[in-house]
Amino acid sequence: MEYETILLSLGFFAFCAGLIDAAVGGGGLVLLPALMHAFPTRSLATVFGTNKIIAMAGTVSSAFAYFKKVTINWKLILPTMLAAFIFSFFGAMSVSLIPKELMRYIVFFLLILIAIYTFAKKDLGKIHTVLQTGKKEIALGLFFGALIGFYDGIFGPGTGSFLLFLFVKVFAFDFLNASASAKLVNVATNISAMFFFIPAGHILWMAGIILAVCNVLGSLAGTALAFKYGSGFIRIFFLILLIFLIGRMGYDLFF
Repeated sequence: MEYETILLSLGFFAFCAGLIDAAVGGGGLVLLPALMHAFPTRSLATVFGTNKIIAMAGTVSSAFAYFKKVTINWKLILPTMLAAFIFSFFGAMSVSLIPKELMRYIVFFLLILIAIYTFAKKDLGKIHTVLQTGKKEIALGLFFGALIGFYDGIFGPGTGSFLLFLFVKVFAFDFLNASASAKLVNVATNISAMFFFIPAGHILWMAGIILAVCNVLGSLAGTALAFKYGSGFIRIFFLILLIFLIGRMGYDLFF
């Protein structure tokens, strides 16, 4: 009975994580700590692997929902997804080579800068600009896809926020189109991670499948909210998520 109670509690967190992730990314900030608390005797690799398979289910479902209603710039997105896929796997392989403590400080200050910039630029992400996708844009997509993909493989927290900001700032998407594009790139990094976690046996399959269903339901709710309220809603939600992420990381780093 205790295990069923744990799953019920985790189902709520999985739903909330899916809702947040579908709108602005960052659902792992909700679900991962809950999984770590629920399964204290499991290895971190197993917790991370289970989290990835839950997140992948929700991300794929929201990506399909966006795909039906948002025009995707495939000429830009496909190279970005490919680079993210490849370098996410390299990031997972290199996890022991880069000091995570240093990475945490760098990410913490980057998130502060992104939050300040997004708050100061009131019109950021309100208008969707259709850019000509030439060699320069594709090269930028490959570069940032590789960079964020590697980061997701080696560390992870804030990946969705970085992707969202990338498409808004660098490629002049509005927040709705940026969120859709970020989901597709995130699908690639999640699938890449599965190539590492599944063969290594780092998945709690029973819990993972049940919580994946909850995450998908949350993702569908989050996608519906994003379509109903548009880019303005996503911008505010994005800022709230950044403040939460900055607060959580700051507490872990300095207290």
